[in-house]
Amino acid sequence: METGNYTSVTEFIILGLTEDSTVGATLFIVFLGIYVVTLLGNGSIILLIRSSPQLRTPMYLFLSHLAFVDLGYSSSVSPVMLRGLLGEGNSLRVAGCVAQLCSAVTFGTTESFLLAAMAYDRYVAICSPLLYSTHMSSRVCILLVVMSYVGGSLNAWIFTGCVLGLTFCGPNKVNHFFCDYAPLLKLSCSHDFTSEIVPAASSGSIIVVTVVVIALSYVYILITVLKMPSTEGRHKAFSTCTSHLTAVTLFYGTITFIYVMPKSSYSTDQNKVVSVFYMVVIPMLNPLIYSLRNKEVKEAMRKLMARRHLF
Repeated sequence: METGNYTSVTEFIILGLTEDSTVGATLFIVFLGIYVVTLLGNGSIILLIRSSPQLRTPMYLFLSHLAFVDLGYSSSVSPVMLRGLLGEGNSLRVAGCVAQLCSAVTFGTTESFLLAAMAYDRYVAICSPLLYSTHMSSRVCILLVVMSYVGGSLNAWIFTGCVLGLTFCGPNKVNHFFCDYAPLLKLSCSHDFTSEIVPAASSGSIIVVTVVVIALSYVYILITVLKMPSTEGRHKAFSTCTSHLTAVTLFYGTITFIYVMPKSSYSTDQNKVVSVFYMVVIPMLNPLIYSLRNKEVKEAMRKLMARRHLF
């Protein structure tokens, strides 16, 4: 057998969440509902922001891209997971498996950068309101969005490059509901220390940098809010941050568990459960978090519905 990038495995079999057909049918209904709500919720957020003049601000520009990323994030894994739950077999060609991993990492990393950009936006709005139009100009906002996607793509190419450098010459059953990097690494017969440490270092550094940006932003926000003499002013300032803080806590709490904690400290089943939460459930929750707790979004939605009713 040749060495190097030679691959004898032509497809991977995705084992999925369960082998029990009854449990699989139940989970199929649940996750199909979640996926539909994800598509409708995030799609509605994007359309609402694009069609409402009062929502054409930096915060909602970032929110519209966050909704788009959530759509891509969930769609990169949900269709394959749903097909597996039907119990009809679930296999992917090697190229398809690599493409799924690249897509999931791209959207997941982009989301972390967008959450950091949203935290910086809140910092400028609350701590330097007189300079907000300058610091968060259209050019700056577009630059932050572009950098988020570029950062996501670069991290994805690191993962993809490491996978393409592996040799698969034995088992081809992926013990997960999608082609995640860790289970693929376990199937390789050629991986070394570099293929383990480089993706972990890349993801870990991104998590650290974005968390630091978010933490520092909210430290300064807290200091500024506590100095406000008006209780109403403090409440209003905090209310603009609660949705973002909720989304940040959910996202980073779960993703850190997967990519930062030692692999020996949790089981494959725990990995699957946590992965389902941050890749399937959180993209559904984000539009609900930002719409139900946001008066401007609810008001824009009310006006849009009233306008359509008139016509």
